[in-house]
Parts: sequence; structure tokens; C-alpha cells
Amino acid sequence: MSPRLYAVGVGPGDPELLTLKAARILRAADVIVAPTGQAEAASYALGIVAGHLDRDRQLVLERVFPMSRDEEELRPHWEATALEVAGHVRAGRTVAFVTIGDPLLYSTFLYLLRILRERYPEIAVEIVPGITSVGAAAAAAGIPLGMAAERLAILPATYEEEKLRQTLLDFDCVVLMKISRVFDRVYALLTELGLERQGVFVRRVGSDQEEVVTDLAALVGQKLDYLSLLIVRKNR
Repeated sequence: MSPRLYAVGVGPGDPELLTLKAARILRAADVIVAPTGQAEAASYALGIVAGHLDRDRQLVLERVFPMSRDEEELRPHWEATALEVAGHVRAGRTVAFVTIGDPLLYSTFLYLLRILRERYPEIAVEIVPGITSVGAAAAAAGIPLGMAAERLAILPATYEEEKLRQTLLDFDCVVLMKISRVFDRVYALLTELGLERQGVFVRRVGSDQEEVVTDLAALVGQKLDYLSLLIVRKNR
């Protein structure tokens, strides 16, 4: 492996859903970088791949990226990590940045990629796809995401309400990521549209805490897990 940054999608939570290519790269890399939302919290992605790492040989770095929508707050963290990654690659090392799901779908890696392209365009980057939480959740719930000419939408649950309303009307299947903080508002909209029985809530898919809930009314008013999503499929 030549010196470069590998963005490795590690899947939604089940270590067995790691691809063979991802496992090979993780075992061979010199440096592993794993994101976490809080300084005192262990990296979820790192926990998934722990069995493939050799901490006696590899440098394993956990870097904090606050759970914030404020890019001004986040940017210094990403800039510092980009500088660190570029330094390792320039020194002849291979670096693997691990991220849950897929690196190109609502991933923390995308912010790092943008800064690397802006400031360090000479750093080679290879992206290793991962199984998404969307596919894994659909499998856990036994729900088809799309058939024949059906239309599928995947979007953050914090989408503007009127746009979300129109999306629910226009698409046959809608996957709402990061549903936890706005579930009650979304459920009210589903009820208004007569879709409250067409949704399935999935939390921490692929982990030992996986839960699939079809009675959405039971979740109203509850504190929900951040790693959760909602699939709404008409005529399921």
C-alpha cells in the first residue's frame, strides 16, 4: 500500500458487515484515525473494527468532532485533523480514517475530505465504501427500499417541514436519518398525512442494542438514540 489516506466505511455496527477490502486495509495501515463526538466517549466506529487492529504496531488516534451543526465550531477540529493526516502521509505512512456506514453518505469524513482537497491536494485519498445504515435497517425491518419504478428519498430528519411534507407525498419510500431529536414533530406530520402506520423506527442497527419498532406512537415523548432512523414506505 502506497502512502495515502483511506476513508474506510465500517458499516452500521455489526463487525461481520465490514467488507473484506476494509478489513485488509485496516490490518495493513500504519495509522488509524477514528472520530468521536465527545472527549470522554469511545469512538463507535473504532469499536466495530477493534478486532482487526494491532495496537502494538499501529498508531490509533481518536479525534473529537463535536456534535454540532455550526461549521465555525467544527472547522478548527477538522483542520487540525487534516494537518495531522497530511503529516503522516507525507512521512510515508498509510492512514485509515474509519467512519460508520459509508464515507460518502452523511459521513463525518466529508468535512475532512473537503479541507484536504482545499489545502492538501497532493495527498492521495482512496475511499472504501461501506454498508450503510439505510440498507442494514431495511434488512432488519424486512422492508424493500425500492421496486421497479418506485422513488426513494434519503434525507436528514431535520429537513424543513414543508419540504419534508412534499417529499413524503412525492416518494414511495423515504428514509429519515438522525430522527431522534425531531421524532415527535415528524410523527405528527405522518399522522396528518395518514402515514403513521407506514413507518418503522430502527435504532443501532447491527449492534447488540438493535431495536426495530413498528408502533411509532409508543415512541412519542421518549428520549431516542442518536444512532437511529425512520423508514416510511407507502403500501408496505
